[in-house]
Amino acid sequence: MIQGKLYLVPTPIGNLEDVTFRAIRVLGEVRRILAEDTRRTRILCDRYGITTPMSSLTEHNTRQRLPSLLQALAAGEDLALVADAGMPGICDPGEPLVREAIARGITIEVLPGPSALVTALAGSGLSTGRFLFAGFPPRTEGARRACLKGLEGESGTALFYESPHRLAALLRDIATVLGAERRVVVARELSKVHETYHRGSAEELAAFFRDTPPKGEVVVLVAGTPEAEKKANPEEARHLLCQALSAGHGVSRAAAEVAATTGLPRRQLYTWALAIRAGEEPGSTENSPPTSREPVGGEEDDRPLVAADGKSCYPGTGRT
Repeated sequence: MIQGKLYLVPTPIGNLEDVTFRAIRVLGEVRRILAEDTRRTRILCDRYGITTPMSSLTEHNTRQRLPSLLQALAAGEDLALVADAGMPGICDPGEPLVREAIARGITIEVLPGPSALVTALAGSGLSTGRFLFAGFPPRTEGARRACLKGLEGESGTALFYESPHRLAALLRDIATVLGAERRVVVARELSKVHETYHRGSAEELAAFFRDTPPKGEVVVLVAGTPEAEKKANPEEARHLLCQALSAGHGVSRAAAEVAATTGLPRRQLYTWALAIRAGEEPGSTENSPPTSREPVGGEEDDRPLVAADGKSCYPGTGRT
């Protein structure tokens, strides 16, 4: 018996005119359409006169329906898998079906077409030579920050799908973990009437979306780690901080000078300078907030560098 084929059919991410001729043909020829949301897919099918029977395949019923779907494919039925929007099988309930079909030798045919991921990347203005799709970030703050921590040193652009209700929290954590000045793009409502690209620093966009809650589908793109920051040697930076502090500079000036030399974030260096002056291990406070207020407006903290035991920190040691 000839096995059926599982078609992965991308659907428009907003504008119904973005569907392809081939997608319309396949959806009309298969035995059944497997849809994440049959109501949304019905709108597309009605627009193009597609009357193929439809079944739901959601995160809640995939496990129960998987055996019968695999049996139908093995019996010769051709099925089409579609997502709510964009390419099916990526961050949606169809992934297990694709994996199990491949394991059973069933032919998979993927149609090219709309994708929020690629659309957002192309219009972001960020580097496209290397990129990393990280799916939906964890919902809890601790797990989300751990996920972002894994992007430290990543040179490529990172992309996330995110709920508009959690966007501000994600941007806040990007600013905290990857740096307030890290470049970020928020692409929303792609291909729709109100499509927008918001570009700026993580800190700027976190403040904007905190005060202006977004609506609609969102893709968040995070610029890769700058080359200067990747090449900077933390030990060298601490050595330079110690030299600057021992020369009588305040922590703010020392951090600014070393930031200019190494490319490391000024706020991180400010925190390290405070730790050096307090006689602590700088690395222990690398991702912690400063222990005291950072001087603003050019104000300098010019207290001499003295360790906890009263000894001066001499250049070249990085310690007392």
